[in-house]
Amino acid sequence: MSGHSKWANIKHKKEASDKKKGKIFSKLAKEIMVCVKQSGKDPNSNPRLRMALIEARSANMPRENIDRAIKKGAGELGNVVYEEIVYEGYGPQGTAIIVECLTDNKNRTIGDVRMTFDRNNGNLAASGAVGWMFQRKAHFVITDEANADEEKLMDIVLDAGAEDIEVEDGIAEIWGAPEAFTDIAKALEDAGIETSESGIVRRPDNTVGVNDLSTAQQILRLVDRLDDLEDVQAVHHNANIASEVLDEIDAQE
Repeated sequence: MSGHSKWANIKHKKEASDKKKGKIFSKLAKEIMVCVKQSGKDPNSNPRLRMALIEARSANMPRENIDRAIKKGAGELGNVVYEEIVYEGYGPQGTAIIVECLTDNKNRTIGDVRMTFDRNNGNLAASGAVGWMFQRKAHFVITDEANADEEKLMDIVLDAGAEDIEVEDGIAEIWGAPEAFTDIAKALEDAGIETSESGIVRRPDNTVGVNDLSTAQQILRLVDRLDDLEDVQAVHHNANIASEVLDEIDAQE
């Protein structure tokens, strides 16, 4: 699976989510709160918070929302307790799916996740069932064609820890080890290059090729509905939907 294929497979969800900024900001706020609660509100000594703040800026999250989330995490606006939970399951055609959650009510979350799998041609699996198929990676997407140049990006991010750069159709994806995230982000920022998406994702080692329109629609519907759940922070999958099928889905929307 090429990097662009990965981006193409999630862009439908991203485009839909971009119309629901409140949901995006809520996810980012939760992550910031957890980061602060765990390791303090100084991003210089809290790498996870530093990463969350980079993601928040990438999403154009208002400064007041960020500040409020930091204060909540620090206990200045009441005590907030969220538990991190990861669920694993299967979608249509054996697609492997990982659902990352932050919740203050584990029973609600497992019920919502299980029901969403059941109602959308999927099934929840035991912990460890599909997690081994993915590797955690720092991930950056650049959609500005002027900067989506492999040689240019190599000069900028290779020394910062980037492991792989993929460019296709004017879209560049940069991959690296999770611990290289902040260094790569700083290198891009210093070079004046904006990212359309950045974060730590789970990259599949192998993918499931999907060439059938109905199956592709079912997979995207399941992923979208999981992503829309209140407690879900991110959904990762290993479906590689054929470009012509994605074009057909685009034409119907």
